[in-house]
Parts: sequence; C-alpha cells; structure tokens
Amino acid sequence: MSDFQFSGLNLAIATPFDVAGGIDYGRLEHNVERYLKAGVKSFLFSSGTGMHVYLSKSESEELIRRGAGMVNGRARVIAQTSALLVEEVVERTARARDAGASGVMVLPPFFEGPSDDEGILDFYAEVAKVGLPVIGYNVPQAVGVAVTPDLLDKLNEIPGFCAVKDSGGDLAKQSSLIRTGNCVINGADPLVPYALYAGCSGLIWGGANFAPRTCVEVVNAAAKGDWVEVRKLWSLLEASMNLIWEGDYVQSVYAASELTGYGVGSPRKPLRALPAERLPAIRKCLETLMEREAI
Repeated sequence: MSDFQFSGLNLAIATPFDVAGGIDYGRLEHNVERYLKAGVKSFLFSSGTGMHVYLSKSESEELIRRGAGMVNGRARVIAQTSALLVEEVVERTARARDAGASGVMVLPPFFEGPSDDEGILDFYAEVAKVGLPVIGYNVPQAVGVAVTPDLLDKLNEIPGFCAVKDSGGDLAKQSSLIRTGNCVINGADPLVPYALYAGCSGLIWGGANFAPRTCVEVVNAAAKGDWVEVRKLWSLLEASMNLIWEGDYVQSVYAASELTGYGVGSPRKPLRALPAERLPAIRKCLETLMEREAI
C-alpha cells in the first residue's frame, strides 16, 4: 500500500509534564526536534501514550495545535480526538484539521456505547464528515468493542475512513484483519517485526519514544525486505518492548524515556511514576539502547 498516507513509523509521542503537573511545552519542543533528527517522519499527538484520557478537552486541543506548529510541516501530524460524545469528537476533529493535522485516530464509542456494527458505523461516518482521514482504534481489552474483519470491510466503505490501528496484541487476529486487504496499523509493541512481516500498513508505536533511532531503522530495514537486519535490530528492542507491554505501559514508557535521554517527567495523576524497585529491570533492558540512542 505504497500510497497509504500513514505508512512507516508514526510516533505516539509522550506528553511531557512539569513538576506542577502542567504540560511542559519547552520539553515537548526539545523532544520533537530530537525525534526529527532521529528520523521520525510522523507524530501522533494526544495519544494513549501521551495520556489523552487525562488531558482536558482544551489541553488536548492546545497540545495538538502547538505540536503541529513545532513540527511545522517537517513530518506528518495525527491527532487523537476520542471522546464520549460524538458531537465532541466531531468538534475536536474539526479543530485538529484547522490546526494542521493530516489525520485523526478515534476510539469507537466506549463506556456503554453501542456494540452493534451499525452503531459503530454510524459513529465513524459522522466523524469522517469533517474531512480528515480517520484511523479507527481497535483495543477491545480497554473499550469492549472489537473490530472484526467483517466490520473492517464495512468501515472501509465510509468515505474518509482509511485504516484501523490494532492494539489488541493478538497476531493471529491482526493478520486476519490484514488479509482483508484493508489498511491495518499495528499498535502492539511486542508484535512490531511480526506485524511488518505479515504486511501491516504502518505502526503507531509508543515504545519508540525511548528508542527512536533503532525503531526507525527497524522500519527502514523491513521496507527493504531485509529481514535479517530486522531480526538483528529487534534483538536490541525485544526485551524492553515486551517488558513495557506486561503492565503499567504508560508509566514504563515514561521511565524508559528518562533513561535514554528523552525525558518527559512523571505521568500525570492519577498515574504515578514507576516505583523505584521496577527501574533496575528497565535499565537492564536498555543498557545497549541508552548508548545507541544518544544523539
């Protein structure tokens, strides 16, 4: 799918916070510049890794607006515009469009939302009317709605719906989505090389916050079909990507980013910084990466 707009690595960039819990835009700009230097060509602002659910509507919109300004056309910008009310999702999506986003990622209706296909299709059709490419979000363990191959086929009949991000973590189910021929973006960090080999259309990758250079190299090697190099590079990443996926994902990404020089402070409450006793395991996984990622 060479014409797919969001192929390759889309960094689900972590949102930095200062000691008072506010968004640290100075640190964000510093990190954006370093990620661009590392070869990142697409950013997702207000992602799950960026603590979207713990940002107010105005904070999320400001983050997207200022983030797009920092990127300033040097990379693609995607915005998460998920919310409970469809009217609010539409409003957030329009503001993301006006801020310069190239597309949006949106959860299906959640918290006692519709579980039938028609309700989900109606929801995404409303969002797509704004005029930005819409990436659906399949994370059934969190929202209770699963995107099946049949539903994905129906979603792709909606003008403007362009892909689904699959964070379910099940390679067999993801490969079933890929076999529909529709665009599927992998969102499960431990599956990266396997999803690329299976033919996923791109990656939305939170773990790339702490190892952007190596993650970019994995994607580039896969694009060339150099699977020996992919395996070699993945051996440097595998332990850390598995560890962060085992639990406390956001807190682990924040802690790992501090260790490799892409610090973002502590996660916002109600999340807390990773307990000190958990840090040695992360540091051990990152021994090689800490030196490799230093730029």
